Amino acid sequence: MRSEIRDVVAGLREKAVSDLAALVRLDSTLGNEIPAQDWIRGRFSDLGLQVEDVSIDLDLLRHRPGFSPAVIENTDGRINVVGVHHPSGSATGRSLILNGHMDVVPTGPQDLWSRSPFDPHVEGDWIYGRGSGDMKAGIVAYCIAFQALQQLGLQPAGQVILQSVIEEECTGNGALACLEAGYHADAAIIPEPMEQCIMYAQLGVMWLQVEVTGKPAHVLDTSAGINAIESVYAIFDGLRSLEKRWNELANRHPEYVGHTHPVNFNLGKISGGEWGSTVPSRCVADIRVGFYPGMELAEVRQELEACISAVAESHPSCSSAKVQIHYRGFQAEGCVMNREAPMMRLLADVHREVAGKDAEFMASTATTDARFFQIYGGIPATCYGPTAENIHGIDERVSIDSMMETSEVLALFILDWCGLERRQP
Repeated sequence: MRSEIRDVVAGLREKAVSDLAALVRLDSTLGNEIPAQDWIRGRFSDLGLQVEDVSIDLDLLRHRPGFSPAVIENTDGRINVVGVHHPSGSATGRSLILNGHMDVVPTGPQDLWSRSPFDPHVEGDWIYGRGSGDMKAGIVAYCIAFQALQQLGLQPAGQVILQSVIEEECTGNGALACLEAGYHADAAIIPEPMEQCIMYAQLGVMWLQVEVTGKPAHVLDTSAGINAIESVYAIFDGLRSLEKRWNELANRHPEYVGHTHPVNFNLGKISGGEWGSTVPSRCVADIRVGFYPGMELAEVRQELEACISAVAESHPSCSSAKVQIHYRGFQAEGCVMNREAPMMRLLADVHREVAGKDAEFMASTATTDARFFQIYGGIPATCYGPTAENIHGIDERVSIDSMMETSEVLALFILDWCGLERRQP
């Protein structure tokens, strides 16, 4: 049966490529996710799943552990789509959540792309397009795995929940909403583009916005003003000292000792100034900060604010400037998974069977929605997904071979974890 399942998955390669191309064509950047979610709703329905929509109710979620302040407040029509498989009669196998995010990051300057970011194309083993790797290929992979079992007249003997969520790239509130809605299982796998490595740890991530108000002046005497843009650069330069300290070997979390530079701060967006010949009076910077598992959010904020305050008080560029700090977007704790948990060991065994080599375990320097299952849901969770390149960059692409291997691994994992039964007509 195992080889037969793998053969059927392999035979669905053309379907997988077609589905991924269809999804990539649908721009699902923040606020634009509805068409792509409509598409996956249809796919779940075609698989015979019980399809349910889960909204993001900010009033309900904002006091829940794991909530992050919204980046955009409009949630109208922007929903998570869940497809639920119920076994015949009483479940005899363990349950499983297969989660993926439909939202993608902005494209950047489209003229830098070889082709339009939402015009998918295949070159050799690669499918190109924004979101191809991060992470629409993973969503396609778990659908193909489920379809392969169906084509053999089989279905899981335990409950399987397929989730397509939004806002993974900025808050994670989509996954949190699904958890709050009561979806629970004995394990969760997210097929993020991890080069078919098994993730066992991830950093925490915090977004903050630094707003500096200076003093405008004519450039005939720049010393009469306070340049808010220069103040922002001075503040971020000061934050670099904190980044350096957290990366020092003595301050690292044990799971990140082997990394070259695990903690990264990023000045991701800056907006300021009104006129080329006027000293800018206001500047706003969006900053991303990584931090280790076990560090409390309040502790991270305290260290950030102390660092920013010290720069504001001492740096000449910040003299008399007013500095305000706002927190919106990721307020995401880090976490560590148990590498010896049954689901982790089984996933490693199945990977070895399919790939012909041992799986690598990785501690990620980013965050994923796995934290919601692991920390707040008490559900053993990990990420395992295909090989992709240039994610969040130009000419993003994903390996078709790796996507199909991921599908094989997920199908066999369902066999071993959930068990199989004959599909009911």
